[in-house]
Amino acid sequence: MQIFKSTCQMLALACLLAATPAFSAEGGGGKGHHDIPVDLQPAPVQEALRGQQPGEVLSPADTLTPVAEGITAAYGVIGTIDAFNRGFNGNAYFVETGAGVVVIDALGSPRLGREWVETIRANTDEPIRYLILTHNHPDHSFGAIAFRRMTDATVIAHPGTERYLNSTPFEDSVAYRKELIPEDFEGFEPVQPDKVVAPAFGEPMALEVGEATFHIYNVGGHHSFGDLVIHMPEDKITFASDLYFQNRMTYMADGDVGDYFRAHELVKNRLETRLMIPGHGVVQEGPPFPMAEKTVSYVRRLRDMMTEAVNTMTPLSAAVDKAAESFPEWEDTALFGENHRKNANFVYTEMEQKVLFGEE
Repeated sequence: MQIFKSTCQMLALACLLAATPAFSAEGGGGKGHHDIPVDLQPAPVQEALRGQQPGEVLSPADTLTPVAEGITAAYGVIGTIDAFNRGFNGNAYFVETGAGVVVIDALGSPRLGREWVETIRANTDEPIRYLILTHNHPDHSFGAIAFRRMTDATVIAHPGTERYLNSTPFEDSVAYRKELIPEDFEGFEPVQPDKVVAPAFGEPMALEVGEATFHIYNVGGHHSFGDLVIHMPEDKITFASDLYFQNRMTYMADGDVGDYFRAHELVKNRLETRLMIPGHGVVQEGPPFPMAEKTVSYVRRLRDMMTEAVNTMTPLSAAVDKAAESFPEWEDTALFGENHRKNANFVYTEMEQKVLFGEE
């Protein structure tokens, strides 16, 4: 673990840890406050948080967990980025193949990316050969610069990465993080992929490394500017990334509702899966996979509600207000307050385009 240099940070973190059983944090955009119960966190995160000393910063090594033969997870905190998790709020994985390591996601800052590379090297002698970025959201991709500088890994991503790196959301995310956690973001640079997976919903990119086979699917932009799903067919393992969420509310406003259901149908009908590996939360054995069923039911219900609102010419504000009160079973889910109204607003506008203008 690293040490905070600021006395104010140390005192703030001490207060945070004293606030059990809730893990308290400011919202990722600096707006509002939410309490995320410790028991919603993956067990390794719970243990790390409870053992965290004032001034210490969580590292990927603190939550390292084997999840299948040859596959190891670094479980991130469930929550938005804040001054306490410092961008360690998503999962990343590495797969030992016998002929090199395949890494799934780079974590959320240059500091975390460096520590992720160091953690992998401390746990295997195999060289890091590939980094696959499941999508371009900061918590999964902003550590990629460390892999570019510290390894010879080939970076594989979605072709939408280039559009994202030239977008206002990217610029805003970088600026916010440089202000919130400046030391962690020293040396940040965007990383263009070496290879991209195309076309959307076409045949997967096949990657053979040692004894492992990876089929990498472009599943459009269901959650971000471009999303990938990774399947290991012999092992019946699927890295679903942020297609499904566990113990937290999904975020839809960067994605596409049509792509969401196409991606889900692809995973459900084409990818034989016994172990589902998410971008947030812990892996699940199945089928069935409760996190998939719960996330899909939420998206479907919200889509249907907003479609009805558009068809009945209900104003956007009224439709969003109704949606805000119509999901009481979700209110205790992490990030409900941050994401649900945004999701409702986004889905309404998407359904409006489809219903009124015939756009998909």
